[in-house]
Amino acid sequence: MRIVLVGPPGAGKGTQAAFLAKKLSIPHISTGDLFRANISQQTELGKLAKSYMDKGELVPDEVTIAMAKDRMSQSDAENGFLLDGFPRNVKQAEALDEMLKAEGMKLDAVLDLEVPEEEVVKRIAGRRTCRNDSAHVFHVEYKKPKSEGVCDVCGGELYQREDDSEATVRKRLEVYHTQTEPIIDYYKAQGLVVTITAMGKVEEVTQRALEALHPKDDGDK
Repeated sequence: MRIVLVGPPGAGKGTQAAFLAKKLSIPHISTGDLFRANISQQTELGKLAKSYMDKGELVPDEVTIAMAKDRMSQSDAENGFLLDGFPRNVKQAEALDEMLKAEGMKLDAVLDLEVPEEEVVKRIAGRRTCRNDSAHVFHVEYKKPKSEGVCDVCGGELYQREDDSEATVRKRLEVYHTQTEPIIDYYKAQGLVVTITAMGKVEEVTQRALEALHPKDDGDK
């Protein structure tokens, strides 16, 4: 299957992408991983992306599209992939369609994870990260530490990252609504969008997603 995963920040896209990719035996291709890999390997695209990032500028669509094209051409993606964070706007969606068409392929589904805006704010603004290890993440409501402000794992101080402040979250949501949300209408016109609620336990959302994708999974891969 060839799937695009969309949804607002805080919808759990990264978590769901990892589970779904494993269940469907296809690679999870995330924009963040693409950038990190190209930059750490000092590829030409990585150097180009870093030159923009170092100046605090957005990486142009052309660079992101080229990275995605390179990754999708690798052997493990022959039988499908799950895209997370790409396409991020309609221009990138059109470029993806052109890429796939050139290879005689097409998308099977666009999975839209739906979460109410206030829930997004609650999920992200409530996160607390350990100063000693950023992999240790807690939540003031959903995953409380045993002692307030103290990491259960290593005893480090828990703090709210600047990226997780309510004001920053609302700005990110604005960007999502203006830039990324229009791709849902773009793909709806192609009859590809499958919308599910991303509320509930992680495994419940995964099961919901698999059931929603199942009809699309009966045809050609």
